[in-house]
Amino acid sequence: MNAPIGDEVARVDLRHDEGVVTARQRARDVAELLGFDRLEQTRIATAVSELARNAHRYAGGGEVRISCGANAMRVEVVDAGPGIPNLEEVLRGDYTSATGLGRGLVGVRQLMDEFEIEAARGTRVRVAKRLPGPAPDAREVRAELARRGAVNPFDEVSRQNEELLQALGEVRARQKAMLALNRELEETNTGVVALYAELDERAQRLRDADERKSRFLADMSHELRTPLNSIIALAELLLSGKPPLASEQATQVSFIRRVAQDQLTLVGDLLDIAKIEAGRLELELEDVALSELLVLLRGQLRPLLKDAGVQLRFDFPPAEATLRTDEAKLIQVLRNLISNAVKFTPQGEVLVSAEVLGPRVRFTVADTGIGIAADDLPRIFEEFVQIPGERQKARQGTGLGLPLAKTLVGLLGGEMTVRSTVGVGTAFTIELPLRHDVDSSVPDVTGAVLVVDDDETSRYVVEAHLRDTAWRTVAVAGGEPALAALAEALPAAVILDLSMPDLDGVEVLRRMRADARMAAVPVIIHTSRLLERWEVERLEGLGAHVLDKSRTSRSQLLEVLSVATR
Repeated sequence: MNAPIGDEVARVDLRHDEGVVTARQRARDVAELLGFDRLEQTRIATAVSELARNAHRYAGGGEVRISCGANAMRVEVVDAGPGIPNLEEVLRGDYTSATGLGRGLVGVRQLMDEFEIEAARGTRVRVAKRLPGPAPDAREVRAELARRGAVNPFDEVSRQNEELLQALGEVRARQKAMLALNRELEETNTGVVALYAELDERAQRLRDADERKSRFLADMSHELRTPLNSIIALAELLLSGKPPLASEQATQVSFIRRVAQDQLTLVGDLLDIAKIEAGRLELELEDVALSELLVLLRGQLRPLLKDAGVQLRFDFPPAEATLRTDEAKLIQVLRNLISNAVKFTPQGEVLVSAEVLGPRVRFTVADTGIGIAADDLPRIFEEFVQIPGERQKARQGTGLGLPLAKTLVGLLGGEMTVRSTVGVGTAFTIELPLRHDVDSSVPDVTGAVLVVDDDETSRYVVEAHLRDTAWRTVAVAGGEPALAALAEALPAAVILDLSMPDLDGVEVLRRMRADARMAAVPVIIHTSRLLERWEVERLEGLGAHVLDKSRTSRSQLLEVLSVATR
């Protein structure tokens, strides 16, 4: 703070006790004349009084100089005393004399906007407070101070008492407001706990309803497949029977067979979806020659090419390769993609290709059809969604094919992507592991920290905290996939959220502790829920450490992990 001191408006000699009182009074008067409110006036007067008292007490006297700067009220207190030998410790708050010198200087620095001290030969302290508005003329301030005259020490003591009473009143008012706020928070917390309990109950009801829905779909799909298969078989008998049907009759029976086949495909899709949602879809893994798979597809799909303007081409891999997967499910996916490509390609070609890339194989189904708008691409994998358009109106569908295909690819351990340009064409790409001996959708958590949270941001924060440490992380988005991963291998520890839609953290923890194989795996509950004391005790009783998401730091997480895995 080496700015000019400004226009001096008051000077006080500190050789006598009265000087300390006068310095306080003059500082308050100047602060009032410069437009500071009463609270700021008290702060300034208190700071100046403390500096004046130090100069009088420790140096036997000194001088206070008060001035008006362009944007601040400035005060300089100087003395010719011995200085302060341990000044740095005092300012750090590490040293306080028996008379309270250290606390006083630290308090002054907090009360004022600027603070500077020199204490080598004598002591010089400069402090400043920024003005609340335009600075008045210094001559007017000096004239008003002269008019007010000398200070009566008893009046100043009375005024200090008033300030203390005012401050006490403000403190009490704040305490009252704080108590009211605490009561409000307690009521809110009670409401939040009740809300969580209600949400947990509703979530359980929704899980039960979803499970019943999946069972209903599975049972009804089975019941519908039997009559549809019979209708198709009877239609085949009529079409191939003797004597042959008349032309019109054959046409009608062919329509019956086609409609029944379409319905059977729909029922099959619904059955697969129900099985997937219920976790009961089983994969039948076998070795499949890649070239034979493409030959089979080509033979099955040639009847689709009723339009002579569309060509279906297959690009076989240059070298023979064997794929271990569920052949029926993979053919189901590829047939869906190819039939869609043919359906939405008025002219041009549909190219089906396969190539081996190290331990994976990539299938591509590319067409020169109508394409899909960029805004519609994310929606094509939503169930029962069909993109509007003239070509779609002419082709009936349910909107289940692509969502089911993407899900099946995931179950086969692969990934499906799509790129498209309107008027140019669309290309779907599927990448699968060459060998699917184990479920690739279940991550390998051996020796890792398994992060279980349905919130993507929370998973990212934990992974970021543990990045570049000795801990490897594997993240899953729910309780069910966490238990699936634990069934395959045991991690070094589990960081577990409590509130998840599929299976909450408490239930995951209970199942872990009930299973002798995973009972000893360390668990850290990482939640943003406001837990009651009994809830924390229940979790700790199940052998878990509890961390609050809102306050978890990297060092804290590492420390708890170290303790939990010790």
